[in-house]
Amino acid sequence: MLELSSIASIVIIGLIVIALAVLFTFVPVMLWISALAAGVRVGIFTLVGMRLRRVIPNRVVNPLIKAVKAGLELSTNQLESHYLAGGNVDRVVNALIAAHRANIELSFERAAAIDLAGRDVLEAVQMSVNPKVIETPFIAGVALDGIEVKAKARITVRANIDRLVGGAGEETIIARVGEGIVSTIGSSETHKKVLENPDMISQTVLSKGLDAGTAFEILSIDIADIDIGKNIGAELQTDQAMADKNIAQAKAEERRAMAVANEQEMKARVQEMRAKVVEAEAEVPMALAEALRSGNMGFMDYMNMKNIMADTTMRESISKSSNPDKENDDKGRKM
Repeated sequence: MLELSSIASIVIIGLIVIALAVLFTFVPVMLWISALAAGVRVGIFTLVGMRLRRVIPNRVVNPLIKAVKAGLELSTNQLESHYLAGGNVDRVVNALIAAHRANIELSFERAAAIDLAGRDVLEAVQMSVNPKVIETPFIAGVALDGIEVKAKARITVRANIDRLVGGAGEETIIARVGEGIVSTIGSSETHKKVLENPDMISQTVLSKGLDAGTAFEILSIDIADIDIGKNIGAELQTDQAMADKNIAQAKAEERRAMAVANEQEMKARVQEMRAKVVEAEAEVPMALAEALRSGNMGFMDYMNMKNIMADTTMRESISKSSNPDKENDDKGRKM
């Protein structure tokens, strides 16, 4: 009997140890004790319920302890619901504490909405306290005199918590400021005006209300650097002159080709007329023979005509020998 009682006691002690191990594993007793020590009332069954709802208890209880110590009134239900929605509970609580210390009005619902929207709510609160400086790249504009002017601006912005959800980001601010700089430089009569008064750019751009619809409030726009670029007007005139030159050359080449074609056509017509002359001259002996045969022309008439032709040929040869320049001209005309 003694052995049975000792075995039973050992079994009971083992079951108690196993039960305590399961209890301490499933129920975060140490976390519950820490919450009680910090003055945060969290029921043990609430922690068990978190386990059942697949919520990591320390992800909710530790931020709750920080919030209570900072003087914020939050509940486990609020933090747990934000955790289940996929939010970062610790970051939201830190943002609420920072806003409370800086006297910035920020509710838990708005902070949770900003966090679920994908924005860093803690960074937004810090930016509301300490404004951020955004530096733009060099933005080029062309003044009315054709000179390119490059300007770099520094934009001081402060986060607008009321417009963080649905408001545009830094890229929109940079794009709008760049557009304002380009339009201001483009409306200046000369580039010297821009160099003499660079704050004219910042004043003109700032007066346009570029922060509308964004998550920021523009505090100031300062021109950090300004440089002179290319002479765009001169380059455009040079390109236009080159284009006009190419057009004129093309037209001249077209006229030359037409003249060459016309010259070739005239040469062909000259050859055609010469062929007709040769053809007509070939008919003369036949006509003379027919005249002699029919008796319309006598033998003496034929001899007189031959003498006249011989005399004419002799006169032409004498004339060419005495005036060689004229002979060369005649050869040139025949060519």
